[in-house]
Amino acid sequence: MSLKRFQRRLIRILTVLVLLSAVFCAGLYVYRTFLGYNYDSTLYEEDLAAGIKADENITNIALFGLDPRDGDTQSHSDCTMIVSVDNTRGKIKLISLMRDSLVAIDGYGMDKLNAAYWAGGPSLAIRTLNENFGTDITEYIAVNFEQLVEIIDALGGVEIDVQQSELDELNRVIRDYGIEQGQTFQSVESAGAQTLDGVQALCYGRIRKGVGDDWARVERQGIVLQAMFTKVQSMDASGLIGLMQKLMPYVTTSLSATEIAPLIVGALQHGVPELEHARVPLDGEWYYSGPSNTYIEYDLDTAAEHIRAYIYDDVYPGETASDSTGTSSSDSTQTTTGANEPLGGVDFDEPPTGPMSTDDSESSSGSVEDPASLAEEGGWYDPETGDYYDSDGDRYYLDDSGTRIYY
Repeated sequence: MSLKRFQRRLIRILTVLVLLSAVFCAGLYVYRTFLGYNYDSTLYEEDLAAGIKADENITNIALFGLDPRDGDTQSHSDCTMIVSVDNTRGKIKLISLMRDSLVAIDGYGMDKLNAAYWAGGPSLAIRTLNENFGTDITEYIAVNFEQLVEIIDALGGVEIDVQQSELDELNRVIRDYGIEQGQTFQSVESAGAQTLDGVQALCYGRIRKGVGDDWARVERQGIVLQAMFTKVQSMDASGLIGLMQKLMPYVTTSLSATEIAPLIVGALQHGVPELEHARVPLDGEWYYSGPSNTYIEYDLDTAAEHIRAYIYDDVYPGETASDSTGTSSSDSTQTTTGANEPLGGVDFDEPPTGPMSTDDSESSSGSVEDPASLAEEGGWYDPETGDYYDSDGDRYYLDDSGTRIYY
């Protein structure tokens, strides 16, 4: 081989090596810059009791909103949703599950849904969803509510229509949050549509006492997510890249970088997807049970049917297949009211109603009952003040009918 041919071949080889090195470095830079999230690989080869994937174009992911207390090494999942990415219909569906739902938790018996995350982290929480609702979930995303403040501030705030009935309680929650953090935060001065900053939006999603309780709180959490999604839709490419750099460090997920990329591409193949929100159980299909109405109880098989029909057949919970044919929940006439309506148009004046319990054993028999026995599991009774604390540490008292009244 002549010297010139050798030199040309060497130059080609070196050029290829340089290009490969450049691609590798660029890929590493993109990963660290844009996908520098907290990756959790602990679910690998875990038995999550996931059902068989029914549709390759639909991916179901567990979304956990965590609200750990100071000093806690564990956390309840204060918010539990199923995120269904439907690439065929160009939709992202959020299904909220009530945190006080009475479910079977493997190895722990019957307990609240949010106790699964406390007992066994995301793996047990996912297994609990799959076993009770027949889902095929193998991945999760978790966001600490404290981090939600940073995420919303990175978006420049979100547009929320604060109702007059919510205003006082919202500002009380903001004050209490300020005490927790040792800071003073700006209150919301008036009701109406306005831009809320991270703290204000976080506290809006935390409201539950006296204004619809947990039922309305689930809808408020959905409204905050919808407002965030709307803000993202208005951004250009450079804005989205900058946003990703700010947001990813606040996310913990079991999805790897190689799984996230095709998921995003698939979701955007028909343009920006629609965002829908539903809640299970439906009105009229649940009731309170346990001491001090600790649990929300309902037929889990019926709930699983609603979830499956919504995810795979696009039948919005509470509708029939004929109601949903050719329409989305955003433009079809809803047959349900209150918290069963899709995002927007939610009435928080009254919580949804469930069937009356036929169990007479909980009625008053005239005997004196130990107040401490009425505390929920994981909560406690303070004999000095006569107040109760639930498993999340929130203080309340019981009225004459035994209903919780939060302070």
